[in-house]
Amino acid sequence: MRLTVLLKLAMRSVGRNTRRSALTAVAIALGLALLVFSRSLAEGAYDEMIDSGVRMGSGHIAIQAPEYLATGKLEHRLEGKEVRIASKAVDDVLKESLLAWAPRLSVNGLASSTAGAVPVRIEGVDPERERIFSNIEGKLQEGRYLEAGDRLHAYIGTELAQRLDLQVGNRFVLTAQSALGDVEGQLVRVAGIFQTGIPQVDQSLIHIPIDTAREWLHTPDAASTLAFLLNQSGLTDIGVETLQQELENEPKIRVLGWRESSPELAAAIRLDSTGNYIFHSILLAIIALAILNAMMISVLGRRREFGVLRAMGLTAAETGLVVFLEGLFLTAASGVAGITAGLLFTWGFFRDGLDFSIFMEEGVEFGGSLMDPVIIPRFSVEQILISTFVIVTIGTLSSLYPALRTSKLDVAEAIKFEQ
Repeated sequence: MRLTVLLKLAMRSVGRNTRRSALTAVAIALGLALLVFSRSLAEGAYDEMIDSGVRMGSGHIAIQAPEYLATGKLEHRLEGKEVRIASKAVDDVLKESLLAWAPRLSVNGLASSTAGAVPVRIEGVDPERERIFSNIEGKLQEGRYLEAGDRLHAYIGTELAQRLDLQVGNRFVLTAQSALGDVEGQLVRVAGIFQTGIPQVDQSLIHIPIDTAREWLHTPDAASTLAFLLNQSGLTDIGVETLQQELENEPKIRVLGWRESSPELAAAIRLDSTGNYIFHSILLAIIALAILNAMMISVLGRRREFGVLRAMGLTAAETGLVVFLEGLFLTAASGVAGITAGLLFTWGFFRDGLDFSIFMEEGVEFGGSLMDPVIIPRFSVEQILISTFVIVTIGTLSSLYPALRTSKLDVAEAIKFEQ
């Protein structure tokens, strides 16, 4: 019965001080709406960064020889036996979530023409699988991408083409150390020229058919990396763990998630996420101060009212509880309104994406990947639950001090106090 009375007193107090309650509620709601919009936009941007990065890199999950990540050398490769074992394990374990996969045989070498020589990264790829896996064909500027049946063809970047004075149809020589330890050359012809917008990619990456690379480097059926693309990046950790268990008896095979195989991308996302958390912390601190300020003004302006309540039989703890409940009611109502407004605003205006092309032109490099200028916000139940928990926690903590201050009022002095 007494708790019901206290709840009614708290709700009545919020309703009686309409202007104060409304201004505080609007400030909290706007802050939370901005928080929801900012967080959903950041999550959407991270999804775009990860998708772009893993498609240009080693996928959500990469299978390599144990030493390959550290050395990047051809000698640390997966032989045909390991490739078959790993492919079968992935097919058994990840069949439901697997979107695409691609084998790659990579080696550092030299590209040379009559105009000069440039150090490059040569990747032997399966054209059909790579076309589905990566988005590099979409960066085509001239010519075409590699096709099944190509043998002596190469797909190069615009900056490399400029440095070597190459055009579609021109020949040039690739030189690298083969598996036999000899430095061997391979004559290829430019099939197409691409431009990703990432200088180190456009001036050093070369794609050639993987069968040509295997024959040239004397590595039949081998691969440096087996790259796997999943339906969702969130499935990476459980996929890696399951595959590691499946392949635990294969010491020549190592399973990596995209955070390990693409450390630049992972570090860039962590750094950007830290900046977002700092911004959100400042925003939440402002919201907490708004609640604290509203409750303190309420306490200081209603000392006589609290004194009368004490004289009528409320204990010090119950009087403080009334103020505490006021803060929770105000926070809860404002929190629901703010989160709802943020979701409706973001979904209503930007569900098809927010176009930053005016700032980015075609895109921006981020962690070694090219980020699309159109960012689609991503909503998640986890995000909404965390936002709700945070605002309830802030409301609770911000209401504690005013409630404690109220519980320590001197009854006689409070009754004599004139507003």
